[in-house]
Amino acid sequence: MGLIVQKFGGTSVANAERIHRASLRAIAAKEKGNQVVVVVSAMGDTTDDLLDLAKQVCEFGPTKINPPKRELDQLLVTGEQVTIALMAMAMQALGHQAISFTGGQIGLLTDEAFTKARIQSINKQRIFEQLDEGKIVIVAGFQGVTPEGDVTTLGRGGSNATLVALGAVLKADVCENYTDVDGIYTADPRIVKQARKIDRISYDEMLELSGLGASVLQTRAVEFAKKYNVPLHVRNSQNDHEGTWIVSETPIMEHIVVSGAALKKDITRITFTEVPDRPGVAAKIFSEIGSANIVVDDIIQTINEEKTAYISFTIDKSDLPDARPVVDRLVKEFGGATNVVFQDDMAKVSVVGVGMRVHTGVAGRMFKALADLSINIENITTSEIKISCIVKREDGPRALQAVHDAFELHTTH
Repeated sequence: MGLIVQKFGGTSVANAERIHRASLRAIAAKEKGNQVVVVVSAMGDTTDDLLDLAKQVCEFGPTKINPPKRELDQLLVTGEQVTIALMAMAMQALGHQAISFTGGQIGLLTDEAFTKARIQSINKQRIFEQLDEGKIVIVAGFQGVTPEGDVTTLGRGGSNATLVALGAVLKADVCENYTDVDGIYTADPRIVKQARKIDRISYDEMLELSGLGASVLQTRAVEFAKKYNVPLHVRNSQNDHEGTWIVSETPIMEHIVVSGAALKKDITRITFTEVPDRPGVAAKIFSEIGSANIVVDDIIQTINEEKTAYISFTIDKSDLPDARPVVDRLVKEFGGATNVVFQDDMAKVSVVGVGMRVHTGVAGRMFKALADLSINIENITTSEIKISCIVKREDGPRALQAVHDAFELHTTH
């Protein structure tokens, strides 16, 4: 008898019929002799609807405010709580024992970074007690609690982190991530029509793609899977086809130069101009940004002859409201001629592949593909298995298509 953790995303549980269908899939796994834990997201667009409602409420009064993060988490966790209860009811109506738990009820503890919390620990005892009684255990994804009992959420796509964290702590044989697509594609199929499903991809490649705009899996979920060597299978909840396996790297993977391409559509570039060129300035900037729980992406520093520097970096556009007050405070602190420029019309196109370690000419091929379409490259960053180019947001979709074509990702290698 094995142990399987399944996760169903919002579109897979968007209505009563789909909740019933997801329940049948979990029941089928149990009837094959497995113990089954199910992680669910909020139904359909519930999270987006709650976010919109929060923004509307915060527009009342003399001044508009951003929704306070603690209260926002109090609101958002309700979405998953609806789904877990409905799924437990559906399974019981089908004649199978099931029980639902919130993140707090299974002791899923996080830090206190509201809206972006990180999982610290999970108490597996209660889950195993229910599994041993023959029940299917249903857990609310995307949420946890602090040691003090405040509810937290794990960031966009956080149900994936719940899935893999449970898989790791329960030592699951496999984690199945059910979505509305057949697996991981060589690019976003909504933009690149010729995008091809990938059968197997390494943890490192998936980690890069997730961080570069591929939205099927949250980066933290892939980090968990790699750290604890959890086999992860991304599948379509509407059919029984084999999906994409995310696994440890194998030597044969290096024969494929580029495995996939990604587009991050909404990034903002923040540039400090004329900052003092002295030790500690960069440390000050990025420690303050980090303290606001803002993830920094690309960083560039250039030195002027006047003993000043330009420091430029990119963040997700969604983090801009949190970044502005930090940046404004730093500009005042530096004084002098220091100023700041915000550019929120940027995108990033990237290619990823473990084969880059042993093949040459990848960068030139990518840059030529963009040059042939007169797409200007604003910035370039590389790692051992990725190359990324910052471009204007309006050029993003064309850039993704161009690099996908350049590396012939539509064909099997």
